Amino acid sequence: MGNSRFMSEVVVVTGASAGVGRAVAREFAKHGASVALVARSREGLAGAKREVEELGGTAFVIPADVADPDRVEAAAESAEEALGPIDIWVNNAMTTVFAPFANVEPEEFRRATEVTYLGAVWGTRSALRRMLPRDRGTIVQVGSALAYRGIPLQSAYCGSKHALKGFFESVRCELRHTSSNVHMTMVHLPGLNTPQFEHCLAKTPNHPMPVPPIYQPEVAARAVHWAAHSRRREHYVGVPTLYTIWGNKLAPWFAEWYLSRTGFESQQIPDEPLDPDRPVNLYEPLSEDEGAHGRFDDQAHDRSVQAWLAEHKGALGAVAAAGAGAVVTGLLSLRR
Repeated sequence: MGNSRFMSEVVVVTGASAGVGRAVAREFAKHGASVALVARSREGLAGAKREVEELGGTAFVIPADVADPDRVEAAAESAEEALGPIDIWVNNAMTTVFAPFANVEPEEFRRATEVTYLGAVWGTRSALRRMLPRDRGTIVQVGSALAYRGIPLQSAYCGSKHALKGFFESVRCELRHTSSNVHMTMVHLPGLNTPQFEHCLAKTPNHPMPVPPIYQPEVAARAVHWAAHSRRREHYVGVPTLYTIWGNKLAPWFAEWYLSRTGFESQQIPDEPLDPDRPVNLYEPLSEDEGAHGRFDDQAHDRSVQAWLAEHKGALGAVAAAGAGAVVTGLLSLRR
C-alpha cells in the first residue's frame, strides 16, 4: 500500500485526534510512515492510532496540550525515543471562538491564541531543536486563507493565523541566513468539513458552519503530505483560498465590504439555533472519538483541481512545452 520513498519517515502531527490532523495522519500512514499522534482527546487518539495501523503505518500516541511548551518538548522527546529521529513535524492543532469580538472574554481569546498560534510556535521550537543539529527535516505549518484575510466572527482564529504567517516568514529568513537544509512550508486551506464546528465555543444565534464552498479534510491532508515533500514556500489549496488571498491583495476595501454583508450569515446554518448546552472543547477535550469529518459530507468537495494543478506545475509545463514543440515541428514540416 505504501510508497517506498516514504517508508522510513517519522512524522509528528499535532491535533491528530480529529479533523484535518486525523486526515493528515491517515495520509502519511498510507505511505508507510511512523506517525506520532499528539492531541488532548484520548478517545480520538485511540481512533487515530487504529486507523493509522490499519492503513499500514506505525502509530505512537502522545496525549498533550500544545499550549504548554513543556508538554510539547516532552512529546518530541517521546516521539524520538519511540520512533526515531523526526523527519517531518506538522503543526495543525487549533481551536477557536465563533463570536463577535466584543462578546469574547479575555481568557477565551487567550486560550484560542495559545493553542492555534503558540502551539505551532512551541512545535516549531521543539522540531528545530532536533532538526537544526542534523541539518535536515521539514516543518509544515497548517495555515488558512484567513492568514491573509480576516473575517467576522473569527477574530481569535484569524489573528492566530496572521501571527503564524509572520512567525513563519521570520524563521524562514533565519534558516536561509544560516544556509540550513531544514525546510519550512505553510499550507493555506479553505473551509473544511471537520468536527470543529460541533465543539468550538460559539456565541452566535445559529449553529456555526464553514464558509462555502466546503472541502473534505482529505483534500487538506493530501496537500500537507505533498508540501512536506516539496520545497515550495507556500501552498494554496482550493479556488476559494486563491481568490480570497489575491482578492484581498488587489481590493481589500471590497473584501471588507463584501464580508461585512455576507460573513455573518455564511458562517451559520440557516434555521438551526445554537444549542447552548452543546459540548465545547476550548478548555477540555471531548470524551468521544469525532473522526475527521463533520456533518457537511453532502456539501463537501473531495477534490481540488486548483491544488492538483499547483502540485503538477512541472509536469504540466513539460506537456505544454512538448505540445508547443510538436506544433512547431508540424509547421516546419508543412513549410518543407
